[in-house]
Amino acid sequence: MQKANYITREGYLALDRELKYLWKEERPKVTQAVSDAAALGDRSENAEYIYGKRRLREIDRRVRFLTKRLESLTIIDPDPRQEGKVFFGAWIKLEDENGNLHVYRIVGADEFNPKKNWISINSPVARALIGHKVDDEITVITPNGKMFYYIVEISYTKLEV
Repeated sequence: MQKANYITREGYLALDRELKYLWKEERPKVTQAVSDAAALGDRSENAEYIYGKRRLREIDRRVRFLTKRLESLTIIDPDPRQEGKVFFGAWIKLEDENGNLHVYRIVGADEFNPKKNWISINSPVARALIGHKVDDEITVITPNGKMFYYIVEISYTKLEV
């Protein structure tokens, strides 16, 4: 199964903000700190210098990753024609077999966040939901067995439980 390189506009902007912050603010500060630490003399026992160089490598690695990743992502904005069906970026309210309500948002792999109930488009739940509409029952195959959900509500703006 091919992994989708989709991202919401707000997710893309968050990654872009992180890239700009690292490159324009964090990296110059750390570079200056390394330069100041290097001026103190012996670098082999200079913790500020050693830590600063390590931090610069971490920043550079993240900057390279973000630069390449942002180039490969496709921003998906909600389309009014999607209303009523589950597609990328949708908020979905589900009812499980026990009558418990769950709210999820389908987002890209770079922005999934379990604390916010944002699930990746590549997850089994999201894959099972795509294309369905309100009142549909879906089956999700998990390592613990089959789970059954009933779609209660679909929106492209935030839903509350």
